[in-house]
Amino acid sequence: MKKVYINSIASISPQKTFDNSTFLDEITHYNDTVIFAVDPDYKQYIPPAAARRMAKGIKMGVVASKIAMNEAGIETVDAIITGTGMGCMIDSEKFVGAIIDNNEQYLTPTSFIQSTHNTVAGQIALGMECKAYNFTYVHSAISFESALLDAKMQLETNEAQHILVGGVEELGEHTTKVHRVINHIKPEPVTISEVLNSKTEGAVFSEGANFFVVSNEKKQSCYAELVALETFNTLKKERVSKTIENFLEENNLMISDIDVVVFGNNGDVDFDNYYNQLSEGIFSKTQQVFYKHLVGENNTISAFGVWLASKMLKTQTIPKIVKINEIDSTKIKMVLCYNQYRGQNHSLVLLKKC
Repeated sequence: MKKVYINSIASISPQKTFDNSTFLDEITHYNDTVIFAVDPDYKQYIPPAAARRMAKGIKMGVVASKIAMNEAGIETVDAIITGTGMGCMIDSEKFVGAIIDNNEQYLTPTSFIQSTHNTVAGQIALGMECKAYNFTYVHSAISFESALLDAKMQLETNEAQHILVGGVEELGEHTTKVHRVINHIKPEPVTISEVLNSKTEGAVFSEGANFFVVSNEKKQSCYAELVALETFNTLKKERVSKTIENFLEENNLMISDIDVVVFGNNGDVDFDNYYNQLSEGIFSKTQQVFYKHLVGENNTISAFGVWLASKMLKTQTIPKIVKINEIDSTKIKMVLCYNQYRGQNHSLVLLKKC
């Protein structure tokens, strides 16, 4: 089977990450329970008339995909695969609101058409006139990993050469209120430095779009090799360490071969123990980093973890703001990303230096 490479990356997040020439050089600080993406200049990528008709999630996805395509130096791809947990929430809420307000009569279809989960992938395809394989995975917190796994299998078997993969989430006002009621969002505002020590339930919710061009051909822009990927719907806390060891063994690796481990800690006092036991256990001698204190939590935020790992592998640097411990890796050759959300939908992504 062919190897799979991440040839380009793009991220629109609550940090200024859309500029690939920088690496978390400028940090946007917050003190809140819900944080929004830092917008690039959409006019540079989308005609203003078209942008006005797009919800934020669609604009973020379209622009992130264009940044990734430009960096990879290609004009089209053999497939477009996206992941989203909640889809285009703003238009969904608009349509449902219109149903209620208009007593289910005289409804315009625009919000309904743009509220489907595959709207982002469809808009990207229309923009580049791509009629190839187009698929959207809606698998909760492993939606992005499902998309990446699909792409990986196609590239390994040479069914495709270049594939655009991404994850997109946007914040809807009503949906956010629902998450507050069920305690998925933190009760009190927290700052970046306080997230891990907040000792409260829930997370800081966010939005964003992260896209990658993955190929079975290594280009000059290559960030990392995608070695392996595995997901688990349910996994008991006491089985996590052994599961990771088995995963590495399947790839002829040991814990000591991992130079950096990327954790998905979000400060939820009920579920961060999944990471804490690894931090104090099998990865106690490994460089550990995290990212959700910077970009919050959403169903495809694990894609930002892959973005972070890819950046570290290419630049061979680790920004101080993401470090959990003081162990330094002189060379970063192998990075493992581990994420879970509320004790479910666990994922392991293994990346290697190109």
